[in-house]
Amino acid sequence: MAVWTCSGLRWSADGPVLAWRGGRASTLPRGKRVAFRVAEGGVRRCSGARGNACATGAVVPGRSTGARCEECARLERARSVAADTAVDDPRPYRVYLAWFGPGLVKVGITAVERGPARLLEQGAVCFSWLGTGPLMAARRAEQLLRAALGVPDRIPYAAKRAVRSVLPSAAADRAAEIGRLHERAGALAGWPEALRREPFRPVDHVPVFGLASLPAAVGQIRELVPGGTVCGDLVAAAGPDLHLATGDGVVVLDTRLMTGWQLAPAADGGQLTVPVSRYTPMPGEQQELF
Repeated sequence: MAVWTCSGLRWSADGPVLAWRGGRASTLPRGKRVAFRVAEGGVRRCSGARGNACATGAVVPGRSTGARCEECARLERARSVAADTAVDDPRPYRVYLAWFGPGLVKVGITAVERGPARLLEQGAVCFSWLGTGPLMAARRAEQLLRAALGVPDRIPYAAKRAVRSVLPSAAADRAAEIGRLHERAGALAGWPEALRREPFRPVDHVPVFGLASLPAAVGQIRELVPGGTVCGDLVAAAGPDLHLATGDGVVVLDTRLMTGWQLAPAADGGQLTVPVSRYTPMPGEQQELF
């Protein structure tokens, strides 16, 4: 049986795509049956750095979302905009406000040439551009919003997952919070002169992700294990997360946990046999009738 090594989830104009070492790709339309098995006796190998294979083929922990050994993680961040180690990048950048749910707003920057890909990768429910300009001007604007408005530059994935099934139904309501912040940001003193401001034009990803009427998840896959299987119907995808309908309810699979494993197709009628962390019900939430 063919065994493929996963290299992660990518977002294209047509939706999410699972990439495999060697150039293969699997599209992930909603409703698709996701069914795979981890190779028996297999280990998870480091995914390397900056497009290069790990020199030692190091084994990495199953629960790591980075899927890199310590040395490759260092090399990956050695020249990185996110880590502020590539300050001479000549490309133009955009500053954005992204909304993931009530109270969950972040500010960030992304290269203009990437378009909205960064927002799709993070699972932003809606977003709007703030301005465009050189990297350091964009970085200064990001820091200004963090200091003056208290807007963070990171939102934990646990917080994002917790609200996806209870988002406001109207796109205008989903955009309201970043609309107010966009207006406040425009009134701030100290805005970098080199940054061209952009009007508030919210982009909503609920239809792209399939989040409308999304059932609440009962848990998330903690890690993959040798011989374990994952089976479920894809009901939504946001950022790196696949929401899979299983016999026990909707379970979230963070596809970053797949990277570095050797995987093979599983029978359509297979069961979920990997470790799952069950979510704790909210106080007062009724779980059973009797």
